[in-house]
Amino acid sequence: MPSTPLAPAPAAPSATDLNSRHAAIALGLSLPADVVLYLLLPMYVDQFGVTLAEAGILLAANRLVRIAGYRWVARFYARNGDRPTCTIAVVAAAVCGVGYATLSGFWALLPLRLMWGLCFAALNLSTQALATADPIGAARRNGRSRAFIAMGPVLALPLGALMAHWVGPRAIFGILAVFSLLAVFAARRLPSAPHRTEKPTRRFQWPNSLDGWSFMEGLALDGLFIVGLSYLGKDLLPGGAVIVAGLLMALRYLAEIFLSPVGGQLADRFGAERLLVSLSLVTAIALVGFGLGWLWSCAALIVVLRALQLPLLSPIVARRTPGPERVQALAARSVWRDIGAGAGPLIAGLLLPVASPPWLYGIAAVLLAIMALACGRNPSPQSTPPPTQERTS
Repeated sequence: MPSTPLAPAPAAPSATDLNSRHAAIALGLSLPADVVLYLLLPMYVDQFGVTLAEAGILLAANRLVRIAGYRWVARFYARNGDRPTCTIAVVAAAVCGVGYATLSGFWALLPLRLMWGLCFAALNLSTQALATADPIGAARRNGRSRAFIAMGPVLALPLGALMAHWVGPRAIFGILAVFSLLAVFAARRLPSAPHRTEKPTRRFQWPNSLDGWSFMEGLALDGLFIVGLSYLGKDLLPGGAVIVAGLLMALRYLAEIFLSPVGGQLADRFGAERLLVSLSLVTAIALVGFGLGWLWSCAALIVVLRALQLPLLSPIVARRTPGPERVQALAARSVWRDIGAGAGPLIAGLLLPVASPPWLYGIAAVLLAIMALACGRNPSPQSTPPPTQERTS
């Protein structure tokens, strides 16, 4: 009787895949305290001892500090490598969680937000640099990285909403601080070799189309949309709004777990720029509907579209700036996103109480669409491996 050939065993993950996975786990365990604060702070400003405008500043502060600090963080990261940089970051993130649980008032919370901003800069840069260290499969790897990052927030947001509804908004942050400490185990498995980078040129450079898109995505999706979801949802569903908003924000991260890998695979197949333009235009339409009052349905659509878009930017940047310049280029795009995401909560905190939501979100949608079309005008080649690959282990 002829023997049936055995199916080939699945290939073991490469060193690049494992490094990317461990960096994503470290960020995923450290991130929940920040995302839960975005949910609870606008709804419970009195219990945190701040006004709505001060809450907007606090939610923006972690991003604003990265505008000035990303350059310093990128130099520290390149010089010291992933393991020490990420270990310091996850320990500091745990300190922030304890502070959110115990401290009140604008000036007590502001230093924690600034510290978390630098922690996130380091962890985020590590996940992007390790995911794109090998140009082959970079979009796929980046999509899987986003899925691992989302696992922590998708569990923390419903738990935080339920605990806030029953026992108040502070206790959850003590629990999340413990999870941040667990991230040390993932950070210690990262490579410690430094990253070779080019010496930076001038400090200021005119923004390009990717910078403009990063800015508008940060402003519209990470700023206006998130704060608006909490603020407008509170008025539509008093009492249970925190649970509904928490579930929708958790859906945002649940979508990343399932759809970010899909977005990465689609980018490898059809081109990251083409996919970025298409998804951004549909997102702009959903933002208009969100502002017009279709709050929950358009919010669900936006979180799905955002999850598909997340893996796209890093591979585009890596193709356009291969070699040692890649780390600085990734940091620069993150700076422009943080400028937008830092401005978003400020604008929301100041304008949502007095401005018309259709105008506010409609203008943001138009600008996002314009920036997306600009990115697609000169697409980069779909396969341009750099002449020299970086050491990542």
